[in-house]
Amino acid sequence: MSQREHKTVEQAQAEGKYIRTVRSFVKREGRLTKGQAHALENFWSEMGLNHEDGMIDSKALFGNDNPVTLEIGFGMGKSLVEMAKNAPDINFIGIEVHRPGVGACIALAQEKGVKNLKVYEHDAIEILADCIPEQSLTTVQLFFPDPWHKKKHHKRRIVQPEFVETIRQKLKVGGVFHMATDWENYAECMLEDMQTAPGYNNLSETNDYVPRPDSRPLTKFEQRGHRLGHGVWDLQFARAE
Repeated sequence: MSQREHKTVEQAQAEGKYIRTVRSFVKREGRLTKGQAHALENFWSEMGLNHEDGMIDSKALFGNDNPVTLEIGFGMGKSLVEMAKNAPDINFIGIEVHRPGVGACIALAQEKGVKNLKVYEHDAIEILADCIPEQSLTTVQLFFPDPWHKKKHHKRRIVQPEFVETIRQKLKVGGVFHMATDWENYAECMLEDMQTAPGYNNLSETNDYVPRPDSRPLTKFEQRGHRLGHGVWDLQFARAE
């Protein structure tokens, strides 16, 4: 009996085999509405960024030297578009894996006349590795990521020590990593990971959470949660070195 060969994921995929890899998200495609499909078809060349194009140059991309805010997982894009519209002196880049959300974000940005926003439809981990230069970001935003609330699924949570260090490298010194979650256990885990991570300072006066900044729009989901007595936890950590 011949010895079983062990192949890398890349080798197996090259041979046409499907390999299940761990992701911090579940891709729920859904159908595009006519408006989303129209936005993707007509405005992707203006607002869309492609992973295969590699490292970006934000000055060339936006035509200015304004600070850059990166949001990971913007959902349908409503709050991201609102933030970009309210802060025209900041350049925004959004990353989202779900195509309908990307289409909805582009459509809304066009409707609102937002020009300081670009978006990726891709996995954030790969975008950070291949497209975002080190020390290029003023802010990284991660709002309401999938909490993977079952303990056996905690390893799928995106906020892990390796991810936290990747974010630090992409931030300028003094740049801020801003997280928000409505799942208390995840908030506690985020806080623990950030407090033990080297090279960060907690911006909380109480060394834990911060009040929701005015720059983060209050979503309908969050408003409903407040009415029902649900909590939301914001964390802000600045790159120290």
